[in-house]
Amino acid sequence: MSLESVRAFFAHKAPEIAVIESPLSSATVALAAEAYGVTPERIAKTLSLRIGERVVLIVASGTARMDNKKVKTLFGGKPKMLGLEEVSEITGHEVGGVCPFGLKTPLPIYCDLSLKAFDEVVPAAGSTHSAVRIAPSRMAELTAAEWVDVCQHQS
Repeated sequence: MSLESVRAFFAHKAPEIAVIESPLSSATVALAAEAYGVTPERIAKTLSLRIGERVVLIVASGTARMDNKKVKTLFGGKPKMLGLEEVSEITGHEVGGVCPFGLKTPLPIYCDLSLKAFDEVVPAAGSTHSAVRIAPSRMAELTAAEWVDVCQHQS
């Protein structure tokens, strides 16, 4: 269902963006970078978090590390990663394929500033073998995401 919902999302909102599939698994940042021929920084990972009663998605650079203090300050609560079943149940996407597109449940989406360093990033597209190539600004626009600073700065 998940890959199809992402395809439907792009067919409706951005038909010029193609979902690409790889025979290689892209379930982790390292595997995705290898599968799509980019550096790990360019993989846009989607974190599914529960903060108090809310569930939010944060999309960040593949090598960025979430800063719990920044998240707590911004959202007013301690972030907790969703469990495997919960991720699939809420987003409609399997772990390793979670992305901000074609969600089962509308969720608030946030893009971390770590993505702004790149002209193009590669987020998953609903499965562990699919992705899209997209400009971070376009991704934020299509998903009505808010830009936030919730990751540790890389030195």
